[in-house]
Amino acid sequence: MTLAYTNAYYESLPKKRMGAGCLFFNERNEVLLVKPNYKPGWEIPGGVVEDNESPKQCCQREVLEEIGLNREIGRLLALDYNSPNDPKTESLMFVFDGGVLSEADIAAIQLPANELSEFAFFRRDALPEAMTKSLKARVLAAWQQYDCGQAVYLEDQQTG
Repeated sequence: MTLAYTNAYYESLPKKRMGAGCLFFNERNEVLLVKPNYKPGWEIPGGVVEDNESPKQCCQREVLEEIGLNREIGRLLALDYNSPNDPKTESLMFVFDGGVLSEADIAAIQLPANELSEFAFFRRDALPEAMTKSLKARVLAAWQQYDCGQAVYLEDQQTG
C-alpha cells in the first residue's frame, strides 16, 4: 500500500459536522441556556468541533468562550446523529455533563456581547418555546441520563 493511495483513500472518506455542548445546572436542578445574538432561540453552551479537536476539548473551549468559566467537563450524556436536512449536512452532536454551578460560579458568568445576549436557568417542564425541537429533545434526553448516571445514543430527535 503506497502513501499516495492511503492519502487518497482518507481524503475520499465522508466528512461530518460535529458539535458539542454542555448541560450545567443550578442548585435548584434547573438547566442553563444561553441566547445567541446571531440566530433566534435558546441554546446550551457549546459549538462546532474544529479540525483536530475532540468533542470534549471543543466543549471545554466553547464553555470558556461563551460563559467565561474554565471548568472540567464531565462525562458524555448523549450523542445525537442528525440526518442531512437542507441546508444542513449530517452531523453528530455531543452533550456532556457540566455539573452543578454554585452561586459564585453563576455570578462569574461573563457572556461575549458580540455572540450572546443573555443566559437563564429553566426547569425541565418549562424549557423555552424559542428552542428547536431537536435541541429540546436532545436536552431532555441528556437530562434524563444525567439523572440516572448513563448515556444515550439518539438519531434525528424531532419530538419534545
